[in-house]
Amino acid sequence: MSIIPSHPSTPRAAQSRATAIPTPIPTVPDRPLGSPLGRESTRVLLLGSGELGREIAIELMRLGVWVCAADSYADAPAAQIAHESRVLDMADPTALDDLIDDVHPDIIVPEVEAIATSRLVAARDKGVQIVPSSGIAAVCMDRERLRVIAHEELGLPTTSYRFAESPDELRAGADEVGYPCVVKPIMSSSGHGQSIMRSPDDLDAAWTEAQTGRRAATDGRTSRVIVESFVALHDELTVLTVSSSAGVCACEPIGQRQDHGDYRESWQPADINREISLTARDIAIRAVEGLVDGAHRQGETGWGVFGVELFVLDDGSVLFNEMSPRPHDTGMVTMASQRLSEFALHARAILGFPITQDHVRLDIRPDEVAASHAIVLEGQGEAVFTHAGRALSDPGTDLRIFGKPSVNGHRRMAVSLAIRSTAQEARSAAATVADRLHIDVS
Repeated sequence: MSIIPSHPSTPRAAQSRATAIPTPIPTVPDRPLGSPLGRESTRVLLLGSGELGREIAIELMRLGVWVCAADSYADAPAAQIAHESRVLDMADPTALDDLIDDVHPDIIVPEVEAIATSRLVAARDKGVQIVPSSGIAAVCMDRERLRVIAHEELGLPTTSYRFAESPDELRAGADEVGYPCVVKPIMSSSGHGQSIMRSPDDLDAAWTEAQTGRRAATDGRTSRVIVESFVALHDELTVLTVSSSAGVCACEPIGQRQDHGDYRESWQPADINREISLTARDIAIRAVEGLVDGAHRQGETGWGVFGVELFVLDDGSVLFNEMSPRPHDTGMVTMASQRLSEFALHARAILGFPITQDHVRLDIRPDEVAASHAIVLEGQGEAVFTHAGRALSDPGTDLRIFGKPSVNGHRRMAVSLAIRSTAQEARSAAATVADRLHIDVS
């Protein structure tokens, strides 16, 4: 069993930080922009074409970039608006190789986790820019590697944790971190395969959920798990952090509410005091800088938006939780709150544009808060939205319908946005937009 101390007395990062020599940023050519159908136009391959990918594609296309959107199903949101689209299993190395060889992209932008990351390394070796880098894409898919880097190497505060690869090791790890504890498969996301063990009696159910509920559960392999101490949370935050040719900067922290690991609401700025806000941004920047420095050592840029997830405890302490190397679902609120949304920031950063603190500032008044509300539908069939005019009758509200072809069980199909004087008022107004819609699934 892998035993990782949760609070090392002298992290390696702290020992070497004062003497570390920054690694030079790799030189990247100035990307040609203009006619996306021209022979010299920059070509981007988007791996994953959901609602986040759609907004990324829109921002790239606004800058004259040619975009090919790939996903595992036809008519995905980004595929509906891209110059070309492809359908394939992106976790299949051969299929991904064939796609890359056929498209000849200058830049590959992963938007999902289910990708054969080894083939991204091969593409990098052929001169393709991987966003943010081939190594970061692999690390952020793997909770074990990410947690060890964040805590052991960078010295970031985290919950107590252990890793296990069998029910017996899970039992031993849970005994060490204490009950209740959280069990997660190391290769998954969005709450898939996650559960809470409140006593040893929950062990079998937690192990089974980690194996069967995770993403890629049909691969036939046993997943290692991370078991973490359960902490009383005061807030959960996302800090969107941008790595660009100008360095690393962070947006105002975003508050969020989740349901079984899935985003349901977010608001920006988060309702936290200045000290917690500064601490959260500091942790996020340190986490991203650590990964980006590793990318530079591999000759890659590390450019793009990162969604850094943090816990705020009742005593005001802030803990690193996880990180997504791409725009974050909670960051959809930036379509209402910031001058440049997370998608516009991502597009600019990966093209080599400098992003500074001025670029990530809020675009709402100091006495205002923006909120987003995920519209999740249940049923089978196509979703049809009506009464949108009534839903958007109040000033300061907006709506994004993703255009996903169908619902099969439950699926996030749209997001509503609102700006009000307080976080609670903004959240209520965004929820009202959703409530006023009439949605038929059949």
